[in-house]
Amino acid sequence: MLVPSLLTMKKNALILLLLPAVCLLSFISSNRNLHIAGESYPLQETPTYDYIIENGRVIDGTGNPWFRADIGIIGDKIHTIGALGSAKAKRRVDASGMFVTPGFIDIHTHSNTGILSMPQAENSLRQGLTTIVAGNCGGAPLPVGEFLDRVTEKGVSINYATLTGHNTIRREVMGSENRPPTDAELSEMKQLVALSMQEGAFGLSTGLYYTPGNYAETTEIIELARVAAKYNGLYVSHLRDESDYNIGLLEAVKEAILIGEEAGIRVQISHLKCLGKPVWNKSEEVLGIIEEARERGLDIRFDQYPYTASSTNLWSAIFPAWAREGGNAASYERLDNPDLSIRLRSEMRDNIERRGGANTLYVVREKAFLSDLAEKWNCDPVEAAIRIQKNGSSSVISYNMTDHDLETFLKSPYGMIGSDGSIGRQDNSGHPRSFGTFPRVLRLYAREKQLLTWEEAVRKMTSAPAERLGLWDRGIIRNGAFADIVIFDPLTVSDKATYESPTEYPEGIFYVMVNGKMVIDNQIHTGLTPGKVLTNSW
Repeated sequence: MLVPSLLTMKKNALILLLLPAVCLLSFISSNRNLHIAGESYPLQETPTYDYIIENGRVIDGTGNPWFRADIGIIGDKIHTIGALGSAKAKRRVDASGMFVTPGFIDIHTHSNTGILSMPQAENSLRQGLTTIVAGNCGGAPLPVGEFLDRVTEKGVSINYATLTGHNTIRREVMGSENRPPTDAELSEMKQLVALSMQEGAFGLSTGLYYTPGNYAETTEIIELARVAAKYNGLYVSHLRDESDYNIGLLEAVKEAILIGEEAGIRVQISHLKCLGKPVWNKSEEVLGIIEEARERGLDIRFDQYPYTASSTNLWSAIFPAWAREGGNAASYERLDNPDLSIRLRSEMRDNIERRGGANTLYVVREKAFLSDLAEKWNCDPVEAAIRIQKNGSSSVISYNMTDHDLETFLKSPYGMIGSDGSIGRQDNSGHPRSFGTFPRVLRLYAREKQLLTWEEAVRKMTSAPAERLGLWDRGIIRNGAFADIVIFDPLTVSDKATYESPTEYPEGIFYVMVNGKMVIDNQIHTGLTPGKVLTNSW
């Protein structure tokens, strides 16, 4: 009789041990239930995903290094992050060679009316944006709730949020008068801020450079900001001065800080910049003031766009604020007033020079620089500007910043990206920021200059603005977060919009998902409208 080898005995023993488990699994598989002690327990089946995004490098938005993982999406949420090779899905998206990131959030736009006229927001979505915040620089819809209802009824392709605007509220209560409010007027403005916050605004914005906001004293803004603070709102400010028009850039930053500290409110400085020759190379000083305030305990941050040219209305850029009271008709009367005319034209000439000179002011409507128009019309730049204003005005692109200051701000951990643009116009004029801001940061400052890592660039576009707004389930890739997702090629992502052709769509951003729906599919807008109106959850 042959004695089995020790190896054979071990093998047979292992089979006997595994046989019950194999039988049990087979039984469970056929019955979809687990039976224990006479009780039946239904098994949880592996889900069928609506989408699986596979083979990509995931940048989760927090600043952590990228990692490889598949992402399973069910409905409007991220359900699973991991290896999903054998899982069932209605559609798989191959992200080989690409980054998979949270949807970008534009914390600074002026899409107050564009969201209704162009609800598909194609120029925003093609940049990778899944959420935009309107109502900046003091100009916002009023009443907020009524406007947000209209957006919801319209149906939009992108998530939409808004601030409430001080300029709009002040004008509603006081018109364009250059004086402090009465107690009754201040009380009415405070009520409007409170109502706006209750209806979903994320904070109070000011445009203290523009009329009528620049007529407000600091104490007025503090009182209104205190109301917004009660609803956990932000104080978001286009500073009173980004150059040396009145109090100067450094003092304007300090004013924003004073408002934040006195009102007990978080502060967001809008499109931070050193505008014009008098404040070039002041970026380190500005950041020093911000860092000192943070050390004292003030939660202050800022946003910026990646261009050294700004854009605004020509009249606002060069006509002194004190002379704009009462609107255009009153302004023209002052120009014709012998006692004021010389002073006004002198200040306009100074403001043109402050922005870099007439040869740096590109008049969008005329498609020419102010200096060229003055030569063409045989007059000086001031008279050319007056002529443009009286013939319907124009926006102006002003080349007034330095790369040094822009890049110094960009490297700060306290900054984030905002376009200062809008849902795009379909003509071929204006600033390229409405079509190119976010891919420009990725191309120029992450890939080419390597001023930012990919992870830091994405953080500035995703979790940083999401945290600012209290959107804890957006701007990040994690289980349970909303499926706002961008897939882009780091080798080809690029802005194509220029000052000559500002409405060119970017390249290299292939897929954009909003609330679990594919709105940009292989660089084509699908026409879907899964966007939501987002409101402050105070």
